[in-house]
Amino acid sequence: MGKSLFIAEKPSVAQEFAKALKVTGPKKDGYIESQDTIVTWCVGHLVTMSYPEVYDMKYKKWSYDTLPFLPKEFLYEVIPAVSKQFNIVKGLLTREDVDTIYVCTDSGREGEYIYRLVEQLAGVKDKQRKRVWIDSQTEEEILRGVKEAKDLSEYDNLSDAAYLRAKEDYLMGINFSRLLTLKYGNAISRYLKTDYTVISVGRVMTCVLGMIVRREREIRSFVKTPFYRVLGKFALDTREIEAEWRAVEGSIFYASPHLYKENGFKKKEVAEKFIKWFNEEPGNATVMSIEKKKENKNPPLLYNLAELQNECSRMFKISPDQTLNIVQELYEKKLVTYPRTDARVLSTAVAKEISRNIKGLLGYGIAKEYAGDILNGTSYKNIAKTRYVNDKQITDHYAIIPTGQGLRELNNLSVASQNVYETIVRRFLSIFYPPAVYQKISLKIKLRDELFFASFKVLVSEGYLKVTGNSFDKKKNDTDQTEDVKCDNEFLQALSTLKKGTELPINTLFIKEGETSPPKRYNSGNLILAMENAGQLIEDEELRAQIKGSGIGTSATRAEILKKLVNIKYINLNKKTQIITPSQLGEMIYDVVANSIKHLLNPELTASWEKGLTMVAEGTITSDEYMAKLEGFVSRRTSYVMSLNNQYGLKIFFDQTADNYK
Repeated sequence: MGKSLFIAEKPSVAQEFAKALKVTGPKKDGYIESQDTIVTWCVGHLVTMSYPEVYDMKYKKWSYDTLPFLPKEFLYEVIPAVSKQFNIVKGLLTREDVDTIYVCTDSGREGEYIYRLVEQLAGVKDKQRKRVWIDSQTEEEILRGVKEAKDLSEYDNLSDAAYLRAKEDYLMGINFSRLLTLKYGNAISRYLKTDYTVISVGRVMTCVLGMIVRREREIRSFVKTPFYRVLGKFALDTREIEAEWRAVEGSIFYASPHLYKENGFKKKEVAEKFIKWFNEEPGNATVMSIEKKKENKNPPLLYNLAELQNECSRMFKISPDQTLNIVQELYEKKLVTYPRTDARVLSTAVAKEISRNIKGLLGYGIAKEYAGDILNGTSYKNIAKTRYVNDKQITDHYAIIPTGQGLRELNNLSVASQNVYETIVRRFLSIFYPPAVYQKISLKIKLRDELFFASFKVLVSEGYLKVTGNSFDKKKNDTDQTEDVKCDNEFLQALSTLKKGTELPINTLFIKEGETSPPKRYNSGNLILAMENAGQLIEDEELRAQIKGSGIGTSATRAEILKKLVNIKYINLNKKTQIITPSQLGEMIYDVVANSIKHLLNPELTASWEKGLTMVAEGTITSDEYMAKLEGFVSRRTSYVMSLNNQYGLKIFFDQTADNYK
């Protein structure tokens, strides 16, 4: 009987597999071997796509004559810096005594690609190959993954999608970067007074740059509009009710051109005359209606990578790239499940065993009390019946949750890593707690046939906020994005005594001046969310959960895209605030693309490419169909840009949009 070879993506992961599989033989150069098992590893990518000049030296020089570059067969080569490990892995893959290969690279599209490239260049033949697909690196999960490993051929569609993603980025990057550099690079260099400008273009990267530039220009062109609201203060015992006038149907200002929306005036003098009109007939106001109701606020869904990156940007001011590195470290230390996931729910299978995760957290000081409360109740037993478990919303992996293991590693982690872990733990435990309950009272107050409105609420039951609330996320919960005024129980009791027809003395009527606000700049976190939702910055968590379809890039690549845009100086990232702005160069690149290959700036189109890759992975369309559309797009856009008058390109900078760069 031959040996089994397990190939992981990184040395640290290989060590965990060796430990779980009880491979105790001596560690050799690049692998570990026992009597019947070998464990080896890649070091990330070992193989890459070859540069155009490898196909033919004529491609080394950037020239219109060699565009578009669309090879019939793509060439690949070993990355020189890791050639030693490639040769070790190749030797093991082709060893005669190895009859079964277990592919243990990361369970996702990129992990699949890493192995398939190695297998391709190693020339593996006549071996049984199995795919290990796991959600965490705990011993139990590794052994389950090995036991349930499927034939590698079942992942051929995923492999096809991985190859296509790389070909797409390669072809768009090489063709469009060369094309636009040849066409407009000198114009930019002259304007910036630099020696040479290479225009870097990417399928996802350029689209994200477009989002950032458009937002910045919306802010620049925004003109603030003042408005004037009329408010009243009405006496209630020793307290005051502050209410806002609105021009609802029946008001003398209903649908008036003097209004800014229904609750303000465009001119201050109109608001002043309105208050004067009220004061002409002094008297009490009357309660027209009082509505009392309880409002439940459910725990939010669990974290996927984008949500976690957004939260960490907001709370700890760390970049998405840093968050991904941290959560990857937590995963490799068995503390959390697989990080590169788009799902925000658990699978039914995981829900059945969730008590193990909770019990493990009894050893984590911050979580001990909460985990104990949960285990003493029954909510965890019924979690499969809630919105937090949905197999249909999971593709490759479920949400990021703590495993309950590896706690001894926590003391060796950085403060930032500990903060991220705590964030994941609190969100996870919160789903087993009841909703937070608010008591809400809404009033309509009548004065001279005009209506004033007020709404108040008080927290009457903490529910899940006991886990995520004041001690950890005070800032977020203190700035509730609603029109309700938070009040204390005493005031709420006083409000509860009001009835329809109750008269209220008027203390004062006054004007509150405001002004419209420009759009906010993206920060690194909410830009990730906007990418996930195909260019839409959807603030509402419930609505985001309902959005379906692929976004811009993937959970595994979005942080790297932002990092690259910073590195090539197309955008600026403020490390303290995580606010993102375009650079002068970035805006010029945007204008070049907008006047040549504007499709690359379209978030919906870019998302549709990603959706197409998903369809290949699902077997809905073939690789040939996708490749034909890709080559057609590259060819058409290349021909179009070549047909443009060079002088038109110069006008972009010196005539049409020069003001943007001042």
